[in-house]
Amino acid sequence: MIFSTYSFIFIFLPIVFFGFRLFAHFQLHLWSKVWLIAASVYFYAQGSGSFVFVFIADMVVNYLLGTWMIKSGDSGRNGVKKVLLAVGLLLNISFLGYYKYANFMIENVNLLTGQAYGLVNIVLPLGISFYTFQLIAYLVDSYRGKAKPSSAIDFFLFITFFPQLIVGPIVHHSEVLPQYQRNSQRLFNASNVMLGLFLFSLGCAKKILLADPLTNYSSDFFAASTVADTLSSWLASVGYTLSYYFDLSGYADMAIGLGLLFNIKLPQNFNSPYKARNFREYWNRWHMSLSRFLSDYVFRSVYKKGKGSFNFYFAVMVTFFVSGFWHGAGWEFVLWGIINGVFVCMSHFMYRKKWKLPFILAWVLTFAGVIGTRILFVSDSLQQALEVMKTMFVWKAYQPGNAMVNQVLSFGAYHLITITLLVLAMLIAFFAPNSNQITEDFKPSWRHAFAAAFLLGLSLTQMTSVSKFLYFQF
Repeated sequence: MIFSTYSFIFIFLPIVFFGFRLFAHFQLHLWSKVWLIAASVYFYAQGSGSFVFVFIADMVVNYLLGTWMIKSGDSGRNGVKKVLLAVGLLLNISFLGYYKYANFMIENVNLLTGQAYGLVNIVLPLGISFYTFQLIAYLVDSYRGKAKPSSAIDFFLFITFFPQLIVGPIVHHSEVLPQYQRNSQRLFNASNVMLGLFLFSLGCAKKILLADPLTNYSSDFFAASTVADTLSSWLASVGYTLSYYFDLSGYADMAIGLGLLFNIKLPQNFNSPYKARNFREYWNRWHMSLSRFLSDYVFRSVYKKGKGSFNFYFAVMVTFFVSGFWHGAGWEFVLWGIINGVFVCMSHFMYRKKWKLPFILAWVLTFAGVIGTRILFVSDSLQQALEVMKTMFVWKAYQPGNAMVNQVLSFGAYHLITITLLVLAMLIAFFAPNSNQITEDFKPSWRHAFAAAFLLGLSLTQMTSVSKFLYFQF
């Protein structure tokens, strides 16, 4: 089930919301949580089929392991807790490894050995990359003594809560479990509902009105890039760069808005990343919940303070290697992660040396790097990525003088709608306040109500077919 569909907006969401409010009204607080868990499991089952039973079993085992470690206290840290943590990590990494990387491993074994082992018929379960990180964080913090005891109901709601289950934000147990235990979570909060509906409408418009048409053009181009021309290469590459932002940030807005309907505050996931002047800043603004997880549980596991610069840069590269591999089972994703890691190391080096480029130059170089890495991210192979990049700088098909002007104008007229949407997307990404700023300054008003109704209404008119979010494949 997808947020931006008629069935979700007009059937699933109203039933879940009013059911939750009904239980809360009669102070059946336990049942209000059970209702949300049941609704979330149903939501997940619509896209995962029978895997939902594996998902439930996985949650139960992780809860038992985490609770056991929490109750063991510091006394069991060197014995029982290490075994429990090892079992939990092995379980979660094995699940993720099998469903996401089994065929990748087989392909590489075949390549190295010359064998022809058959690939496994595996369907990647929805959200497995996201909720696995949440489970791992819970287990590691349980081992470290940072996780607090919680009821099974609260834990299951923490993992299954449908707004963030499929594509995040990646939620940390310490920021949501306490919310489930507060009395205020059960009360009707008109301000939260109004802000939630506004953010949901904003996210829906980002997805339907901007991300989807830009993705459609760009994906068609990359599917037939061998017959590409320079202008098409630029339009598709920048289009994909903007569509990924509006697709994923649109989902985050919808998720955060849905959470507020139930008085649950989910973390912000984007902070105007395309305004960044270097890659260090960019990754502090892009997919922030993922960056936070990688920083807390990968970088800090490798980096040891006082060990020198080499250890720091090595930890950065390991972190981005993991990030690349997490994003997809392919060497192009690994290379994408490594290149991003190199850019971040360069940014840190300049920061430590107190070298600072003029803002415009720094921004241009950063955004060019973002476009280049996005081309690599969306290409089917390294060869295709290189061909697209090469085509972007081949102007021999365009004759100089008036002939070139006519060719450009003709291209612009033929792709007027796509170019207009791209320009609009760039203006919003570079100059408009982001969702975080809107949330901080939000005061319910008729102006916001009208804007939400207009954005949602316009989105509904374009919701003629189901379009998955780009990160469903990860």
